[in-house]
Order: sequence, then C-alpha cells, then structure tokens
Amino acid sequence: MSINQLILRNLRKNLKNYYLYVFALIFSVALYYSFVTLQYDPSMDPVKGSIKGAASIRTASILLVAIVAIFLLYANNLFIKRRSMEIGLFQLIGMTKKRVFSILTIENFILYFSSLIIGIFIGFSVSKLIVMILFKTTKVETIATLHFSSEAFIQTLIIFSIIYLFIMFMNFLFINRQNLIALFHLTSKSESKVKKLSIFEGISGILGMILIVVGYYFSSILFSGSFSSMNQLFLAMLGILTSVIIGTYLLYKGSVSFISHIIRKKKDGYLNINEVLSLSTIMFRMKSNALLLTVITTVSALAIGLLSLSYISYYSAEKSARNSVAADFAFTNVQDAKQFTQGLKSQNINFLERKVDVIQAHANLEDILDVNIKEINTDPSLTTVAVIGDHTLEEIDLNPNEILLAGYEDAKQTMMPINNSGVIELMGQNIVLKQKYIGINRNDFYISSYFTFGGLAVAIVDEITFNKLTIDLNPDIQKDSSIYIGIDIINNEKILTANDIYQTFDSENAHSSSLQMSNSHKRNIGLLMFIVGFLGLTFLITSGCILYFKQLDESEEEKGNYTILRKLGFTQGDLLKGIQVKQMYNFGIPLIFGLLHSYFAVQSGWFWFGTELWTPMIIVMILYTVLYSIFGILSVRFYKKVIKEAL
Repeated sequence: MSINQLILRNLRKNLKNYYLYVFALIFSVALYYSFVTLQYDPSMDPVKGSIKGAASIRTASILLVAIVAIFLLYANNLFIKRRSMEIGLFQLIGMTKKRVFSILTIENFILYFSSLIIGIFIGFSVSKLIVMILFKTTKVETIATLHFSSEAFIQTLIIFSIIYLFIMFMNFLFINRQNLIALFHLTSKSESKVKKLSIFEGISGILGMILIVVGYYFSSILFSGSFSSMNQLFLAMLGILTSVIIGTYLLYKGSVSFISHIIRKKKDGYLNINEVLSLSTIMFRMKSNALLLTVITTVSALAIGLLSLSYISYYSAEKSARNSVAADFAFTNVQDAKQFTQGLKSQNINFLERKVDVIQAHANLEDILDVNIKEINTDPSLTTVAVIGDHTLEEIDLNPNEILLAGYEDAKQTMMPINNSGVIELMGQNIVLKQKYIGINRNDFYISSYFTFGGLAVAIVDEITFNKLTIDLNPDIQKDSSIYIGIDIINNEKILTANDIYQTFDSENAHSSSLQMSNSHKRNIGLLMFIVGFLGLTFLITSGCILYFKQLDESEEEKGNYTILRKLGFTQGDLLKGIQVKQMYNFGIPLIFGLLHSYFAVQSGWFWFGTELWTPMIIVMILYTVLYSIFGILSVRFYKKVIKEAL
C-alpha cells in the first residue's frame, strides 16, 4: 500500500468516525464567516454605524474565535490519543516520527481545509439570512443583500490557518514525547476507576452540595435589601460566584459518586443491568472529568443567563415603554398636543386624551419604607415625588387626608420595599401635610417618566390637598412643565400612521411615543441579544460535541464489556436501556445544573432588565435544552452501533 493510499484510507475512516467533528468545524467556520461578514456588509451600516455597535460585533468575533479555537484544540487532543496505537504501528513497521507526523499533517490538511472551504461557502449562503434576522431583531428598516466579502474571506482563512498551525504543533509535541510502548498503552489507560469511595470524597461531595445551596440562597436575597452598600453587593456577588463554581466542581468530583454509592449500598450490591451500565460507570468516570464538566456547566449557565436577561429586556420593551409613557403618546406642551390631535383628526384617527396637572413635592417616606433609609444614604426630608390630584382620575376618589402611590416598579420594590400602611409627610415650601398611606397600585401608570424619573412613585392625593400644595410650591424642584397630556389611539392599526405624525414634532421638548421608545430599546438590546445568541449557539455546539467525543472514547473502552454481556444472554435492547440512562446522567447533569445556575442568577436581578420573567426565560431554557439533547440522542445512536458490533 502506497502512502497516498494510506492517507486516503485514513481519511475515509476518520470521516466516518468523526463526522460530528467535521460538522462542528464546518458549522464554526460558517458561523464565523457570516458573523465577520456583518462588519463589512454595506447594508449593516444602520446597525453598526455607532461606535458601540461596531465594537460589539468586533468583540463578539474575538470571543467566537476563542470558543472555536479551544474546541478544535481539545477535540484534536482527544483524536490524536485515540490514534496512538495507529501511530505506534506506523513506527513499528519502520516509519520515522517525522514521516508519521507528515502523514498526519497531510490528512489533517485535507480534512481541515476542505471543511474550511465548505464552511465559508455555507456561511456566504446564509449570510443574508443572518443579516435579515439581525434587522428583524433590531427593528431596522432596510434591505438585506447577499454580499460576498473578500475581507471576511481573507480574515477567516488567516484565523483558521493559525488555529491549524497550533493543532499541528500539538500533534508534533505529542508524537515526539511518546515512546513506542506508551503509544500502545495510552488508549488502555482507564480514567478513574477507584472501586472504593474514600471519606474525603464523601465529605467533599456533601460540601459541594452545601456550597451550591448557599450560593443559591444568597443569590435569591441579593437585591432584597440585605446588602445596602455597593461594597457589600460586590462582595456578595463575588462570594456567590465562588461558592457556586467551587460547589459545582466538588459536585462532579464527589457528590455524584457519593449519591451513587449510597444508592448502590442500599441495594446491597445487587444491581440490574441498567444500573450496572449507568450508575456504576458514571460514578467513577465523572470524577476524572470534573474540571471539564465544571467549565461546561458554568459557561452554559452564563450563556443561558445572559441570553435570558437580554431576551427579558427585549420581550419587555413594549410594556416598559408603555409604562414609561403611560399612553400611546405623551406631551408636556399644550400647543404641541393640540397640533398633534389636529393631525390625527385630519387622518380620521380616533383617540382618547387625558390631561393631568403634576407638581413636585418633598416627601418623608421613612414610615412606609421597609428598609432603613439612612443606610442607602438618602435624606427622608429630601425625597422628591410627583404629586397629582384624584380629580384628574375618574377611577380614584380619596378623602382629604389619604394618599395613594402608583407606578412603583419591581426593581424599586425589591431594593426599597414599601409597607402596607403608614404615614407620608408631603412638604411644600412652608407647610407639612401628614397623609394616611392606604396602599399602592404597582401596575398603574398615570403620567410619563418625565415627571417621575429619579423618584419613587406617583403620589395621588385628594383635590383639596393638591390645591394646598399647589399654592405653596417649592420652585426649586419643579419641572419645566406642570401638565401631562396622554393620548391613546383607539384603533391599534392606526398607530404607525399616528407615529409618523408624531415624528414631525420637535424632539427637544419632553414628548414621548411608546412605539418609538419600544423600537429604540429593541434596536439597542436586539444587537446584544443577537450577539449573545450567536456566541451561545456556538458554545452549545462545541460543548455538546466535546461531551459526545468523550462518549466515543468510553464506548471503545467498554466494548469488551458489551461483548461479555451479550455472550451472557443480554439482548441489544437490554444494554441500550442502560446506555440511555447513562447518557441522561452524562448530558443531563451538566444541563440541569447549568439551568439551575442560570435561573438563580437571572431571578436575583431580572427586574432591572424588564417587566416579564417567566415567558422569555422559559423559552430560552426550552430551546437550549432541545438543542443540547440532540447530542445525547446522537451518543445513544453511536452506542447502539457499538453494541451491535460487540458480537
């Protein structure tokens, strides 16, 4: 057999065994090329025109390269070890290490750069689709074009050529460091199969679970008022991060083995075939992969958490804008509002209009706040609130000594919780009015954020109280305008037309449109969500492939066990059931703890990002779980093939 025939035969064999690696390589190249194309696509100017947009895309491309490079180097390390016996045979028949390295280099060059070219072609083919998705996400109204970027092509070739050189350097070191005997015994080395659980492992396992629970607990109370200063918050966040990461490592190092040992001990060692193939193997192997699984779990949690938070912000954009404007359109100038309504009438657009007089007053809220207000460096006598009278609101009627709060958002409620009763002192320039606090309408927003920005909430009082404060105003704290005019469009299909009319007004005035504010927010957060989703998908593919490749190694090592079990009379179906349970452990444990870590991270401060938690977070988690599960299914299919060939 000639060298060329040997190379072609090895290529066919490797492509058959490592098709998922080739797929991941093609996928990574396609993602990178299409992502880099965004930097050079002329139609992207509306999105990346700002310094922030251009910097975000550039930074994300660097992170993408880092993820792909680590994956390819790690995968190559696994593959070169699997081929150690083949490398040893080459040397045994008289080939020099230099000749063996040249054969591997040619094989890798053909496989790697073929995948690279295919990946670039696929990346070019889908680049327009990716740009369209980005435009849709960011609400950019422009036309996406199919654009071949020579700059992106050259950049992709350079980056992946550098990665290829690193891979070849690793192969060179491996071949030169291993002697002939070591090459034949490398694949037969077991990972970690200590049959007896040590006391230290049991203690570390319990400690790992305790650390994770402690991290979850402090995460749940992070913004509840328990940590009032920035230093305390920083130390708490650092402590939570450290506790969860160390706990995760100890979980894989000892907790899984500890729990499996307890289960096995309760059965007095009498395990069925499913437990032999799943419980017994996983409890010993997971320890040797503890660091790898910790990294995968942590980065998975980070990806899910960031994507959940960005989607929460994106998903909540419309509601947040509506709360901020308190109507479809808000004006603080009577003349502008009149011109706007005339424009609506000229287009036969029906609307509802509400006018509310607003004043600013100092308030002492110390009696109703469920927190020591002095700890947050706030003087109770200098808290400014927007005050409106109940005579401007048809749905509210108060007594002269009563006060009602409205529009107190979740973020403020978490940081500064309000009691259900108490007394609020409203202060004019010379008078102090004590009002009986009767409650809060959290989700009712009666005026725009122009009047309440920086304040706690809107204070609603009786008309008599409002008139007293109006007479005794403190001029130093009043806004430029003292009137809010909210306009709601009756027919939602006319919103776009009404918004076109609104855009003809001078933006320097304190006017606002909920649609325009929502689109602006989606444009800003949409780019971030797109980038995080891009990177998260890349990590999902690469980490799933790494776990899959680990299963390839384990299946080869355990093939002899399957042969024995088949000879003892166990059917292919019997063995496959145990393998399915095993893969649920292998892929399920990192996934479950990644989801748990991300959940507690998100729920601790989601309210800073939007108004909706469960729907966007559940959508992200379900999507991630479905995509992640594909690799577990592929692993089961590969094991099925190995079991079938065991006899």
